[in-house]
Amino acid sequence: MFQNREGQNVPEVTFHTRAGSAWQDVTTAELFAGKTVVVFSLPGAFTPTCSSAHVPRYNELCDTFVGLGVDDILCVSVNDAFVMGAWKADQDAARITFVPDGNGDFTEQMGMLVDKDALGFGRRSWRYSMLVRDGVIEKMFIEDDVPGDPFRVSDADTMLAYLGGRAPHDVVLFTRPGCSHCDRAKAALTVHGISYSELPTSPRILRALPGARTTPQVFVDGAHIGGADALIAWLDSGCTPAGASR
Repeated sequence: MFQNREGQNVPEVTFHTRAGSAWQDVTTAELFAGKTVVVFSLPGAFTPTCSSAHVPRYNELCDTFVGLGVDDILCVSVNDAFVMGAWKADQDAARITFVPDGNGDFTEQMGMLVDKDALGFGRRSWRYSMLVRDGVIEKMFIEDDVPGDPFRVSDADTMLAYLGGRAPHDVVLFTRPGCSHCDRAKAALTVHGISYSELPTSPRILRALPGARTTPQVFVDGAHIGGADALIAWLDSGCTPAGASR
């Protein structure tokens, strides 16, 4: 069982980081003093869950966290500075501070250093997240101490909910080139400041979608909204939860 350290100060550690081509030591005080900081720690750079879910979602929600008063988001892993730098570039996560806890000093003092010898990893961090205000741990979300690599509570959305925030809508548009209604839908989303993902479609894909024969076809938070007119009606309604598909 891992100890919850809420109410305690973060460990005093010096991290050996890289700034360009030079070494740069960064202390705990420099990272946390006078700041509100979200920390998430994970087993390893470039590993599947860490790269496909943990880092990407925190990266997506950076603006939302900043709007709630968070000064920085730290990703901590027991990896060296070179690996963490390469991973940050691979994830296109310039706004997240990747912290190389290469010797595991910070993780060990947090009580989160675990044996991953069976995977050939050596000692690594257990997966957890925490909110730190001026160096004091306010809230921790620690994954259950069960076999494997559980990922249920240290995610970005759980932390966001604790802070009283709400994630932006996930919007996907199926479109085709030369579609004026597709352009109208994208323009309407831009006016409302809502980001979206765009996927090129084909008649076969449209036949697989419920009730869809024309473009665009819009999905919001996993629900089928419909075409451009339905999307604009949804936007005009105040972006309420998605309803009927047509």
